[in-house]
Amino acid sequence: MKMKTVGLPARKTDRARERMTITEPLQLRRADQAERLRSERFDIIIVGGGITGAYAAMDAALRGYSVALLEKDDFASGTSSKSSKMIHGGLRYIEQGNLPLVRHSLLERQRLRKNARHLVQRLPFLFPVLSVDGVFDRRLAAGFESLLWTYDLAGGWREGILHQKLSKSEVLAHCPTFKAENLDGGFLYFDARADDARLTLAIARTAALHGAVVLNGAKVTDVRRGGGKVTGVTAEVDGEEIAVSGRSVVIAVGSWLRDWNGAGKDVDAPNIRPAKGVHVAVPWLKIQNDCTVTIPVPGRNRRATITRWGDTAYLGTTDEDYQGDLDDVHCTREELDFLLDGARSALNVDIEPEDALGSIAGTRPLVAPPGGKTIEVKRNHEIRTDPDGLVTVVGGKLTTARHMAEQTIDAAQRVLGERRRVRTKDAYVLGAAGYDPEAVVASGGLRAHLGERYGTESAFVSQILAADPSLGAPVVEGLPYLEAEIVYSARHELARNVDDVLSRRTRSRIQARDASAAAAPRVAELLQRELGFSDAERDRQVRDYQAATAKEKAILLGSEPAMQTPTIGEAA
Repeated sequence: MKMKTVGLPARKTDRARERMTITEPLQLRRADQAERLRSERFDIIIVGGGITGAYAAMDAALRGYSVALLEKDDFASGTSSKSSKMIHGGLRYIEQGNLPLVRHSLLERQRLRKNARHLVQRLPFLFPVLSVDGVFDRRLAAGFESLLWTYDLAGGWREGILHQKLSKSEVLAHCPTFKAENLDGGFLYFDARADDARLTLAIARTAALHGAVVLNGAKVTDVRRGGGKVTGVTAEVDGEEIAVSGRSVVIAVGSWLRDWNGAGKDVDAPNIRPAKGVHVAVPWLKIQNDCTVTIPVPGRNRRATITRWGDTAYLGTTDEDYQGDLDDVHCTREELDFLLDGARSALNVDIEPEDALGSIAGTRPLVAPPGGKTIEVKRNHEIRTDPDGLVTVVGGKLTTARHMAEQTIDAAQRVLGERRRVRTKDAYVLGAAGYDPEAVVASGGLRAHLGERYGTESAFVSQILAADPSLGAPVVEGLPYLEAEIVYSARHELARNVDDVLSRRTRSRIQARDASAAAAPRVAELLQRELGFSDAERDRQVRDYQAATAKEKAILLGSEPAMQTPTIGEAA
């Protein structure tokens, strides 16, 4: 096992840290980004602003290529804001026999822990051992511990702490609501978590810092070709059609590849199989867990998890085939009941559907043909280069996005006939360089809240607040987000509308859906002040957001049917 060493104090400034420590906030204006799309010819155009596309843009920019990253809605508005929020190797991939994926995922986990240290934090996972009706019983406990040793040796040790065997009382100390009658003990092992939407945004903004054009609300409608080769794309930006010129094009749209792949004629598309996953937020006081608790689901050959996040706890997830509208995915009443039944069976909790504070539903872009259970599909990724030079990447998972991006840009530069070295393995994400998470969070308060969201960039938010103390008011009742953060998101994070702010720049929509709807008029007012849109546009944004949250709630509680209601536990 490799031991960490302590070096002597540096005699010179750390150049990598120095380059990524900015003293003025990054300026990102939509008009400037759109003008560059009109006037420049790019080496690489990337379609899709999820985690893979964002990291690909950062990778390409760091290699010195001119890059444009285009997203039809908002950064991370698809799968990348609706994940389990876990940065992990994946124990079940060992169970599937996919040890190489686990080993590599754990290596990438530690890279994110260093390079995005303000956004990726350690997360303990608790597996209880039950005498009956458990994830596994006492007879299988020894086998499970062998699995954990494999996990640690595959790379879990890089976190600096190995798995632990817990007594019954120790399990209850971590989750006092656990039913004690069949509880024998448990195991604790360690992975990491991240606010997936903010991580994706931070990576996209880092690409912009290194020279990339990054633009949300830029829908690519066509891939342009000439002489049998790709020559760019056509994009709709704020009602204008822009022909964007480029030497190569990368498609990184995830599940949406099912409906549009940009490929030329007579090219076989990969087998894309969207798998739906949902999470529901409930008040943390109902659960009282201090880590992620894994619970059995009675009558199902699967397990669920409950993760604390602030004053909420996330219950998830499902894993079922999805054939519906990819832009309109919702958690249904059946899925809600499934998760709550699991919680009630394992915990002494009085929890009802009306207790749900919010929900998220998204799809994983699995690369697999139809048939079998989606949970058994390996989370590998696929990169394809068409004869005309179009590069497509799909599959994988949040944790391995950096490596997927590296291989994708390797493929793109082969189209360009060039070879430049990857630089993302040790490249800081904006806000990470020089940030000390333990020191910042230990003292609590406003600095800790801002630090966990912005890292060293939190100084720019506090400067806005210092200039106008009235912006210290909370945006959403019961949540810690401040009005100064809304101003910052409009000025420096390309937030365009109420949904961008409440769903992704903050996570208000899942943490407090109804309260976020009540806050929508104030958010729209702050955005209007910064962005200068009309009163009619302000009112439209409020109506759209409140209508969307009302529909989400109605489908969740069963008063409105969803477009597609899968049968829980079954897959095509």
